Amino acid sequence: MPIDFGSDDDFLPAATMRGRDWPCLRQFVVILENRVGSLGELLRRLEKHDMRIVALSMVDTVEVAIARVMVDQFERAREIFEMSGFTFFEHDVVGVELPDNDQPFASVCSALVHGEINVNYMYPLIYRRHGRGAVAIHVSDIESAQTVLRDSGHTLLTENDLQSDDTSFGG
Repeated sequence: MPIDFGSDDDFLPAATMRGRDWPCLRQFVVILENRVGSLGELLRRLEKHDMRIVALSMVDTVEVAIARVMVDQFERAREIFEMSGFTFFEHDVVGVELPDNDQPFASVCSALVHGEINVNYMYPLIYRRHGRGAVAIHVSDIESAQTVLRDSGHTLLTENDLQSDDTSFGG
């Protein structure tokens, strides 16, 4: 007997389901020509539309530069990238508030090691709440990383957190 999966109308797109309180952050990986001014053009387009850049990481090669960018309004950024013709990809990353201890980075990494989660890369966020910074981490398994980090007492960030941190109010 065939299984009835319902119609396509029964499913919501992933972007709709995730919501602003989803415990992941959206990162854009933008491919730029490795020439003077290409990064400036990218950043001008974002800031011109009143978006706050909350993370930026660059890797360059002889021919191209790869910018990892996070903003406080990822939906608007996606529209700008599409309309501007930028070549880009989107990825979820785990945002983690750094704990208030003597070894905050080691504490986060230790939790992931114990959970056997591979860290592909990590970079700081321009984020501050109650005196604590945060990092974005691209991991091999997001759901497992979230569980491991939560279970070890770490605070995960959501898209909402990026709009209401201390730095967004000049603090």
